[in-house]
Amino acid sequence: MLRDGARLVAGMDEVGRGALAGPVSVGVVIVDLATKPCPPGLTDSKLLTAAAREALVPLARSWCVAWAVGHAGPAEIDAHGIVGALRLAGRRALAQVRRTVGDVDAVLLDGKHDWLSRPSAVDLFEAFDLDPHDDVRLVDPRVRTLVKADLQCASVAAASVLAKTERDGLMTSLARQYPAFGWDQNKGYGAAAHVEALREHGPTPQHRRSWRLPERGDEGIGVPAYGDPVDVLELDPEAGLPTS
Repeated sequence: MLRDGARLVAGMDEVGRGALAGPVSVGVVIVDLATKPCPPGLTDSKLLTAAAREALVPLARSWCVAWAVGHAGPAEIDAHGIVGALRLAGRRALAQVRRTVGDVDAVLLDGKHDWLSRPSAVDLFEAFDLDPHDDVRLVDPRVRTLVKADLQCASVAAASVLAKTERDGLMTSLARQYPAFGWDQNKGYGAAAHVEALREHGPTPQHRRSWRLPERGDEGIGVPAYGDPVDVLELDPEAGLPTS
């Protein structure tokens, strides 16, 4: 996208889409033509150990022009649906970096669908009601989607790492308030211990009530049919990715 004439390009990725509890989080990383080669080992956050992700955080932050992570909480997921919540989180992250770098020319999203752009049916007043921090006067950047962008584009991989580590930290903090659910380990996803705790204790304010959650005494799993893979793989730490 930089080669196509864009001045500033944002790589963007989300985490937490398939969790039963906690926010959905979107990372954004800005690069330009002057951005140096990415840190070694930078790739999709799901393919890195927690220790490797944490080690990459300061490197990714110092490598890019600007970065931010936006969140949408469980109540917002219930109110707007998961796609609407992704849009809120992504636009919050984009608003943060715009305060530093101004307008962004293009956004590269991981996946098939553009969940960032406002639907054409949403007017300026409705957009402000959804999120007053989103400056509706700014021109939206053009959005390109790319399947497995977090494996092909370093800015998207960096966004994935920053979003994952920040959301994991939030879930670890929330685990101290709700220790029965093991969020320091499962990060709000539908692990067996989390599902069993839901059956025993019922949902908390951090659970997504609009989802088909397991109920007390319920023998059904009730986990949504989509989510992030939970397997952790080891990759060659010397492997790198192109900037964009």
